[in-house]
Amino acid sequence: MRMSSLFSQTLREAPADAEVESHRLLLRAGFIRQLASGIFSYLPLARRAIDKIERIIRDEMEAIGGQEITMPVVHPADIWKETNRWYQIGSEMGRFKDKNDRDMVLAMTHEEVVADLVRREIRSYRQLPQLVYQLQTKWRDDPRPRSGLIRVREFTMKDSYSLDADWEGLEKQYRAHYQAYFNIFNRCGLPAIAVKSDTGMMGGKVAHEYMYLSPIGEDTLILCDACGYAANRQVARFAKKAAPAAAALPVEKVATPDTKTIEDLTRLLGIEKSQTAKVVFLMARQEDESEKLVMALVRGDMEVNETKLGNALKAKALRPAREDEILPSGAVAGYASPIGVKGAVVVVDEAVTTSPNLVAGANEDGYHLRNVNYGRDYTAEQVVDLAAAQEGDGCPECGAALRASRGVEVGNIFQLGTRYTDAMNCTFLDAEGKARSLIMGSYGIGVGRLLACIAEQHRDEQGLIWPVSVAPYQVHLVSLAKAAGPAAEAADQLYAALRQAGVEVLLDDRGENPGVKFNDADLIGLPLRLTLGERSLKKGVAEMKVRGREENREVPIAEVVEAVKAELTTLRAALQAGLVEVPFKD
Repeated sequence: MRMSSLFSQTLREAPADAEVESHRLLLRAGFIRQLASGIFSYLPLARRAIDKIERIIRDEMEAIGGQEITMPVVHPADIWKETNRWYQIGSEMGRFKDKNDRDMVLAMTHEEVVADLVRREIRSYRQLPQLVYQLQTKWRDDPRPRSGLIRVREFTMKDSYSLDADWEGLEKQYRAHYQAYFNIFNRCGLPAIAVKSDTGMMGGKVAHEYMYLSPIGEDTLILCDACGYAANRQVARFAKKAAPAAAALPVEKVATPDTKTIEDLTRLLGIEKSQTAKVVFLMARQEDESEKLVMALVRGDMEVNETKLGNALKAKALRPAREDEILPSGAVAGYASPIGVKGAVVVVDEAVTTSPNLVAGANEDGYHLRNVNYGRDYTAEQVVDLAAAQEGDGCPECGAALRASRGVEVGNIFQLGTRYTDAMNCTFLDAEGKARSLIMGSYGIGVGRLLACIAEQHRDEQGLIWPVSVAPYQVHLVSLAKAAGPAAEAADQLYAALRQAGVEVLLDDRGENPGVKFNDADLIGLPLRLTLGERSLKKGVAEMKVRGREENREVPIAEVVEAVKAELTTLRAALQAGLVEVPFKD
């Protein structure tokens, strides 16, 4: 491709609303253009890079037995109503009516469509196992699109679906995806880790997320460098420090004016945070859209994890409770405890039940109670792991100090089980002729987000540095010829020779000055740059430079094609070395 004909242009400055470096560079280098909030066009350079990413994905999916299909972007709402997700998912679902006034859905995922196909196509255990996948457009009306392609509303996703007769089969396909995803990310040059995660709106029993560790990430990850424990903070466990054993003492009411926070309370009474009980009030929305007041209780040295709480309650959503919603229960915000409270669902963290003689609210303004003990003074509807893991907490596996890191989710895998097949009556006949529910797994990778993360990882102050596996072109040939003549002819001949040898070349044949051309070459970030001008032509050489390295080397023009092929082979080998088997962590 000649840059004089390329359907894009580089920008000296990125728009002011570009928030992260990958967004700024993809805009400036002419890869993407924004149409609306969270909606982008992919220009030719981006399209070529995405094609290569998708080729890698197809390779790895087919290596584990995947068959590619294409499912619709528009769905009848009936199938979403069958699984109840029509009612569970909020405004991020794209709903509309067709001309016959039927409810329709813009695809945000395809579990329902797969289940509908299964009940039409699968009859017998002899047809199982199966693995189907697609690369298809999705729509999620995210209220806060941000960071360019990192968080968008319209996107392309690779989603695959495993279909099995038993749980052992699901486990086998799940582990095959676990490794295949590492292969995909490594081949794309993106370092990623797998962490345990919440199943969220997908449902099911087990899930992992693949995370690119980066400060721009919205997810907080809890990691152990000693043993490799890794989990999204939403579900992370930690070793809770046990409270010293002690006999239960009589409850004692104490005056604590102006002490609505744990910090104020511990300072006034001269005690540790771990000797207090902290109450958080939330409203939980149920399946029938009604709301219930929830009183969540953790030790004062911990924080409530709302994801864990929501999962324990099987709530559709949680929100902070207002004071007028708390007062009818008899609780007093800032001085609350479950003692004497009515009409609230009480959920208590397991560490509270084994911590004797805590200080808790008296449900009276300006007063607390000493020596509050679970079981004697109050009970709860549920006792669960309710606390959020923090940096420095003990690892639940080995006890070493945990650390927190930010991450961007670039892929996810779910063991769905029979969540969808039960709801949509997807059965097959087993070897004994009995009808059984088919067992599903679901596995996703956001292609545009993956492109953005690669750009975020591989860059410097001058621009992008694409890994050879996903670079839109392999070579950026910069012609310094000022007009038609020997240098221009030599550049054209070298361009043709490289293409004839199967090398992908972007030729900068524009009438720009050398500084502009070199800056644009660095900005676009192709793996190799070749420079040919009047001076180098007189010497019979072209200059070759690997993007991201300082040194140039002169290569005789007659040897350029072989030198380029050799350098590309070296770059590919470096990526290939990253393909290693990763132990599965459940």
